[in-house]
Amino acid sequence: MFTHPGILGPRDRIEHVMADNTIPSITLNNGVDIPQLGFGTYQIPPRETKGAVLTALEAGYRHIDTAQMYGNEREVGEAVRESGLSRSDVFVTSKLNNNAHDPAVAVDAVARSTDELGLGPIDLYLVHWPLPEVGDFVDTWRALEGQYRSGALRTIGVSNFQQGHLERLLANTEVVPAVNQIEVHPYFQQAPLRAFNRDHGIVTEAWAPIGQGAVLDDPVLAEIAGQVARTVAQVTLRWHIQRGDVIFPKSSSPARAAENSALFDFELSDEQVARIDALDADRRLGPDPDTFNWVPA
Repeated sequence: MFTHPGILGPRDRIEHVMADNTIPSITLNNGVDIPQLGFGTYQIPPRETKGAVLTALEAGYRHIDTAQMYGNEREVGEAVRESGLSRSDVFVTSKLNNNAHDPAVAVDAVARSTDELGLGPIDLYLVHWPLPEVGDFVDTWRALEGQYRSGALRTIGVSNFQQGHLERLLANTEVVPAVNQIEVHPYFQQAPLRAFNRDHGIVTEAWAPIGQGAVLDDPVLAEIAGQVARTVAQVTLRWHIQRGDVIFPKSSSPARAAENSALFDFELSDEQVARIDALDADRRLGPDPDTFNWVPA
């Protein structure tokens, strides 16, 4: 069983059938297994979410990522229930909204997410942003610790936390986050933060794994794609997989969703991985977690 959130090797995989590929899972620090490939629902409108998630589940995805902020938890839950799959076969992640950091409000927010999804205990629940100028995320985390201990949440983690934020949590709370979902792509690789995560038993999840499309015209990636007879998106996602990231490619297109899942019947060579590693430009595309403090009205 794969137990270390570092680089995957062929003996480290728990294999699940997905189309003609095999998907690895990673064992989190509380013993729960998380599929390394998930389907992201960010910016998929609620009216389109149910169909997109059903298509993804039919294509073999078994990990769905949503959030209170996305406004589509209900539709994700409907899709999972109507898929015909056993609840235990689908891993669902959601996230605490930015207006729910007050500990008392956070407890109610977990209950709302649970009701919206309608799937029982949520597999993984994240603090979506640290919001360092809005309030004390340590108190927010303690509220999630209570929900975790009560059984309402199977696993808890964070999203967009920098090393300093994590150091505060580790020094002042009891439950080590199982994951840290952060922006990672070839142009913004976050090597020091990924290393900190790894050293503390925290799995790195990569949002925007293809840089919101920014990497798709990269000549180095295009050359590697030609060498392995794959698309640039597939090469980029495979690079993440071999590094040990959990990834969430998003697409409402059935063909693209299927393409994004075809990652487990080829491998990149060490030289190809090194060439992609060399593309790092410290180019953040999303908000800076140290200054981002947006709270919905």
